[in-house]
Amino acid sequence: MLYICFINMKNGDTSTSSINFKQVARALSIVENDLSGSAHLLKSLTFNKPAPIIGITGPPGAGKSTLVNELINNLLKEGNKIAVLAIDPTSPFNFGSLLGDRIRMASHFNHPDVFIRSLATRGSLGGLSAKTIEMADVLRAAGFDYVLIETVGVGQSEVEITGLADVTLVVLVPEAGDEIQHIKSGLMEIADAFIINKADRPDADIFFNNLKKIIGQNKDGQTAIFKTIASQAIGIDKVVDFIKSTSPQKNKRKELLLTEKAYKLIQHQLTQHIDKKKLQQDIAEALNMGGFNLYTFVDSYL
Repeated sequence: MLYICFINMKNGDTSTSSINFKQVARALSIVENDLSGSAHLLKSLTFNKPAPIIGITGPPGAGKSTLVNELINNLLKEGNKIAVLAIDPTSPFNFGSLLGDRIRMASHFNHPDVFIRSLATRGSLGGLSAKTIEMADVLRAAGFDYVLIETVGVGQSEVEITGLADVTLVVLVPEAGDEIQHIKSGLMEIADAFIINKADRPDADIFFNNLKKIIGQNKDGQTAIFKTIASQAIGIDKVVDFIKSTSPQKNKRKELLLTEKAYKLIQHQLTQHIDKKKLQQDIAEALNMGGFNLYTFVDSYL
């Protein structure tokens, strides 16, 4: 089976030069689509390199994809191999997804040291699916130096990244709203570092100073804040230095991370037998019968 190739690859030479992108792609497809051998592959994963998972999240239009592009450029200078999971939202109506990050990262798509995989949220409201967790672990086991995960720009509901990433970067822009609103949202409580992108825009310095004061008052210790202009590659080196200085092994939220990952995987296992398209059809039929009660329907469906 296809997964045997991947297991043999990771159990052999673990240097970055040994990564076979085709085998990695096949292993990811097996896991993503729950094909035969996926469970065995996941249970057989071993992690011989402490590759950190870097989560990049934030509201739409903050420049996350541009920032990821520049992070890749900077990390490649030291001969690293980079894996990117770019998450796009799934339509609740036609169950399709644009997967537009492939277009934004076109400059790296054929680079021999960069592996990019786009995938859909599969209906997950928090920006991640259980498959994201599994696929990220496959990439870590494959021997990449860094795994970058760019989540969908859904804003405040995108807190599930904290259950997956070793380092979470929250990207903001100066005009995205007042700082108090940001602090109140769950999105702002998950950051290991805040990145104020498009820092050449008006009031960027005021935004930076106010955010720094509020973060200092509401969190234990001072969370790092960086100003960047990703479109011009300005300030990216400081963000990369921060990523390198943050050790996944010293993450104080390790138990939280594993708990969130385990909960998401258990949730997926318990609901994977439910076909969402069939569920929609069954609801349509129940509505036509009249007297529809959502709670009665759910109770009978389970």
